[in-house]
Amino acid sequence: MIISPLEFQSCFDIFQKKNKMTEVAVAILRKDKKILICQRKKNGRYGLKWEFPGGKFESDESVEQCLRRELQEELSITIHSIEHIKTEAAYYEDGGLFNVSYCFVSGFDGEPQNNVFDQIRWVTLDELKQTDMLEGNKPFIAQLTI
Repeated sequence: MIISPLEFQSCFDIFQKKNKMTEVAVAILRKDKKILICQRKKNGRYGLKWEFPGGKFESDESVEQCLRRELQEELSITIHSIEHIKTEAAYYEDGGLFNVSYCFVSGFDGEPQNNVFDQIRWVTLDELKQTDMLEGNKPFIAQLTI
């Protein structure tokens, strides 16, 4: 079967839309050997699942810019810097492919305030591994050490 360049471009555009990777930055915030996690609102997507704070990149944002904006919006905190970043892909049948940048934050100003979640909680690593986290975070959590 031979298709025209226009038909090919149309098929390619559809493929890209269906397989678009969403870029996300999340924070690994640590305090007193505990990690901060946040519970999604009951009526939202993946209601009451737990996650790390952070979110989707806006156009032309770097990982650090995204993380700074998201943590200010969600928790009213300002991060000092990012120690290191571990990036992993996660796939959700109903949401597609996500490229998740797990950012180990080396300190922050302010006490986290819950601006958008059902609740926030500091947990130990053992508690984290027993928590009902988003499926895409579980492989990362299994490898995590504090």
